[in-house]
Amino acid sequence: MFSTSKSLQMPLDIEVIKELLPHKYPFLLIDRVISLRPGEYGVGVKNVTFNEPFFQGHFPGESLMPGVLIVEAMAQLIAVVYVTQALEDNADSEEENLSNRVGYLVSIKNMKFMGKVAPGDQLHMHAKVEGKFGALSQVKVWCEVEGKKVVDGIISVIEKE
Repeated sequence: MFSTSKSLQMPLDIEVIKELLPHKYPFLLIDRVISLRPGEYGVGVKNVTFNEPFFQGHFPGESLMPGVLIVEAMAQLIAVVYVTQALEDNADSEEENLSNRVGYLVSIKNMKFMGKVAPGDQLHMHAKVEGKFGALSQVKVWCEVEGKKVVDGIISVIEKE
């Protein structure tokens, strides 16, 4: 059983994140969560390294992290925010597979890519829930590299039934 009192101490390392999300290598795109308020917001880190399989073909001569994978990393951070809220709401539950709580991506709005993300960068991802309408939530997301915003937008997600 997952121990919320001990395991949700900041920062959340990769071993805790692997328990919270269903994603596995090579598609687990969060290395650490450094700030978290379950159900409200989170800040996660992705260490971008040249060893990632997508750099073999994106782009020859100029290695860049694909925007679609940056969006996926932010969606995974949102999943951590929601799964940890479910943990707090059901602290007495014996549920073993926490990743069953991860919902689905519904829409991506006004996503802007304002800078490159390359090997050696540390991508700081931010997710802040701005509106909740039943099972649907609207989340403001953005990423920074060395304090400079490189991505900004809104992701909507829906809870799993």
